[in-house]
Amino acid sequence: MEPIRMLRINLSEGKVTSEELAPDTRLEYIAARGVNAKLLWDEVKPGTDPLGPDNLLIFGAGVLNGTHIPCSGRTTVTTKSPATGLYFKCNVGGYWGAALRYAGWDNIVISGKASRPVYILIDADRAEIRDASHLWGLDVRQTNVALRQELNDPDIEVACIGPAGERQVLISSIMFSVYNAAARGGVGAVMGSKNLKAIVVRGDRGFSVAQPERFDELALKIKEEVLATAGSKGLYKYGTSGSMVNVNEMKALPAYNFKRSYSPLLPQIGGQALYDSGYVKRRLSCFACVVGCHRFTQLESGPYAGTYCGGPEFETIGALGAGCGVFDLQPIIKANEYCNIYGLDTISTGGVIQWLMECYERGVVSAQECGIEPLWGSGEAVVDLVRKIAYGEGIGKILGQGVKRAAREIGGDSWKWAIEVKGLEQSRVDTRSAKAYALAFAVNFRGPDHLHTETIGEFGFRPEGVALIEKLTGHKKYANPYLVDKRAEIVVWHEDCIAVTDSLGLCMFATAAIYGISPQRMAQVYSAFLGKEVEERELFKMGRRIVTLEKCFNVREGATRKDDRLPYRLMTEESADREGAINSAEELDRMLDEYYSLHGWDKKTSWPTEATLTNLGLTEVAAELRRLGKLPDGCNQ
Repeated sequence: MEPIRMLRINLSEGKVTSEELAPDTRLEYIAARGVNAKLLWDEVKPGTDPLGPDNLLIFGAGVLNGTHIPCSGRTTVTTKSPATGLYFKCNVGGYWGAALRYAGWDNIVISGKASRPVYILIDADRAEIRDASHLWGLDVRQTNVALRQELNDPDIEVACIGPAGERQVLISSIMFSVYNAAARGGVGAVMGSKNLKAIVVRGDRGFSVAQPERFDELALKIKEEVLATAGSKGLYKYGTSGSMVNVNEMKALPAYNFKRSYSPLLPQIGGQALYDSGYVKRRLSCFACVVGCHRFTQLESGPYAGTYCGGPEFETIGALGAGCGVFDLQPIIKANEYCNIYGLDTISTGGVIQWLMECYERGVVSAQECGIEPLWGSGEAVVDLVRKIAYGEGIGKILGQGVKRAAREIGGDSWKWAIEVKGLEQSRVDTRSAKAYALAFAVNFRGPDHLHTETIGEFGFRPEGVALIEKLTGHKKYANPYLVDKRAEIVVWHEDCIAVTDSLGLCMFATAAIYGISPQRMAQVYSAFLGKEVEERELFKMGRRIVTLEKCFNVREGATRKDDRLPYRLMTEESADREGAINSAEELDRMLDEYYSLHGWDKKTSWPTEATLTNLGLTEVAAELRRLGKLPDGCNQ
């Protein structure tokens, strides 16, 4: 087994060093997300200021990045979030991770703060810190163009921040190329706090796998299996937004800031409408992807003529569209372009705008305070507010802090319709009609969204998902999102699966949404890569170790069971579109008890027990938590 090669870049000292982690690390934490989590636990101490120089910003390329295993183009970015104050990981596609592997590196660990704007150039074994004063203030698109011209290379891969990240807006993103986003939790603000504008990677060296013939055979099998799934064709044709109509019909598609969970107008902006509109000009894919769910859209006429961007995806249309009562694709596409080039998280941006619209509706804020009348359905207001958020103009400075902080500043009862948990805006599932999602969002270490634990199988849309639910629960009747029974089993499996998926660098859509790459195949591919047999159960134990370590980071920061909740509105107001649909405290408590029991965590505190940590090989973690008084006594298991 090859060691994990890592670059350490201390921006305060202007120092670049390299390090190798022991090959056995691959049998404990795999790579990418797993290794990132271990580094964050070891080196970011409790109470660290997320926007201070002691916080780390860690980039990890998946094990399979740069290979021809289908759907293996994902990279993980890990840090302590300034939005939540807790552990945070983002997962992003594109080609950047493959370039990093071709440059000979698995991870980049960035610490400190530069005295002036800088960018990092990684060119195979050479890495250097360069002045970026001339790039500061440029948007993401302009930054990509400028760096390609400066380095005289159209093929470099760029990860950068836009004006929002530079201003440390707490809902800012890191953009890979122009259209792939590590978006949530304010990771762009962390990068901006370090005066780091971009990381440029150029690599042309290859790397080997231990069993190339077996690896090639598995790549072909996986390609066939992914393309044979019921979900792959829809993803190719309509992208992620192709499932919006189905979710809407299940009364689980939030509209009007989660006041509604269904809209008869939704088909006007879903994936099928986007395709039929003619706005989609071509399809795009990440490295080694055989599905190609991304798309490139352009507006050639109308008030936003000249707009072009990647997507928009399901979450973007849901947040900037239905959530704001906007059922016109043109302003949604324009607002998405602004988020892309300014470097903003579309989910959180849409979340704070729809919250503001409700504040205006209820008379909590005035049009004068907002700089525009933020009426439901006003695409003009959405587009205007996105720009204000990015540049901190007027009300945008408040909104850029995220909805939790904005509600504190605006005051009154506005916190009651602030749809967040742990300081993160909820992604576009109405959990009152999707109970596995409800549990998954409540316990999610980074906050209520889908990229930690996607449980789309519970909807029963596709045969592969139904078959999995039957395998996990004993009966296919549990492929029903309105049921509470067996949700813990569904959530725990998906957590473990996605931890493995992220660490291998695979796409979660392929493993845990259309279920085209099975755990058995992941174990076989990893074995061929390493040259050492890894059984499926061993691989999933690695996933469980990663998930548990991430949980322990939050425990060390002070998180307890009380933090595993859902937004106030969803726990106190029934859905207006499905009678009796609510996330009650009683219902959630029951699911939490079952979930903690399956994990071997204490029910009273939600903290992992010493026995569980020892079984997962996390004895040093247990010792640290014991020292801090954060190990349960075991009597509440």
